[in-house]
Amino acid sequence: MKRPEILAPAGNLEKLKMAILYGADAVYLAGKSFGMRAFAGNFNEAQMQEGIAFAHQHGAKVYVTVNIFAHNEDVDKLPAYLKKLADYEVDGLIIADPGVFALAQEVVPHLPCHLSTQANTMNWRSALFWQKAGIKRIILARELNLEQIAGIRRHTELELEVFVHGAMCWAYSGRCYLSHHLEGRSANRGQCAQACRWKYYLVEQRHPGEFMPIEEDERGIYILNARDLCLLDYIGQLTAAGVNSFKIEGRMKSVYYVSLVTRVYRQALDAYWADPENFALDPAWWRELEAVSHRPYSTGFLVQNPGREGQVFESTEQVSTHEFVGVVQSYHEQTGQAVVEMRNRFAVGEKLEVVGPKTDPREFTVTSLINSTGQPIAEAILVQEHVSMPVPFPVEPYSIIRRKK
Repeated sequence: MKRPEILAPAGNLEKLKMAILYGADAVYLAGKSFGMRAFAGNFNEAQMQEGIAFAHQHGAKVYVTVNIFAHNEDVDKLPAYLKKLADYEVDGLIIADPGVFALAQEVVPHLPCHLSTQANTMNWRSALFWQKAGIKRIILARELNLEQIAGIRRHTELELEVFVHGAMCWAYSGRCYLSHHLEGRSANRGQCAQACRWKYYLVEQRHPGEFMPIEEDERGIYILNARDLCLLDYIGQLTAAGVNSFKIEGRMKSVYYVSLVTRVYRQALDAYWADPENFALDPAWWRELEAVSHRPYSTGFLVQNPGREGQVFESTEQVSTHEFVGVVQSYHEQTGQAVVEMRNRFAVGEKLEVVGPKTDPREFTVTSLINSTGQPIAEAILVQEHVSMPVPFPVEPYSIIRRKK
């Protein structure tokens, strides 16, 4: 049994750095083309090179998504792009299209290829086919249960990657045409409009213009609003089943989300690996997962088909116990002053909480604020402005500042 990696999303350069500092063994990202999240920040060439260098300096890997369902015009542009990725020394490609996979084998044969969840690998025969074809890792379909995952492991030698946390697509492993049909934005080419989160009404053909609400019950009309996935309770079982990589969804989520979710799974896996026989979930991990914005959690398909319980009918709103207000840029021990890049307004007199890559949450009260021009202020209101404030204990750079809701 090999120690699994924690694989975190990197929607931009800041998220890449924070994910790695908060415990990711690897990150996955996209360039400006050919990825499945066209509206994430994504990486230009200079950012990708900087991100890869940062990851490698910290002993982490970088996988780049090239997982659109390619059209002819995409295929013509891909060889040059794949060669650039090889020059940047990426650690792997994430691919869904067999033609793109064949092209990668021709153009950059030394780069490992990971088969995207969009390829819907559901059984060991399919996995064995891809193993013989040269795929190094399969990102398994999200519709598999624990025994089915273990069965694929028993019949194959390639690496297995499983989503353990994040948003769940209502369609089969994300192969969805709803966004393309309604908005002309293809989810299979990285442009999903998340149309499954909208409210819908029925129109009967003999009564045009009469909109009838779709009511699953008396509480709401959210028929496509899937719960978020959370498999924290199954870290041990997934490791024992032979999973090699625990994947966190969320390239379009905030740096706050990426940092704290990565930190929780890092701590949980380390605790399990150190003593599997006596492993127990720390309630603090669940409190941290409740602190980030999310829909109500479920275990997806891992235990059983979620059915109606996999949907949220009350609301499409996300919930959290805390609100992200800033990131610590530096801390000066002699003065006790922290420089914080502000992300949400906060004021003198407020009680805040700080949590770092290696430090647990601690509370303090804001007693004063100084803005970037050196002037005292009562409230920080300019997003991304750097403000100084006293913190009564040492804090790590890149620590998260938040407040309870």
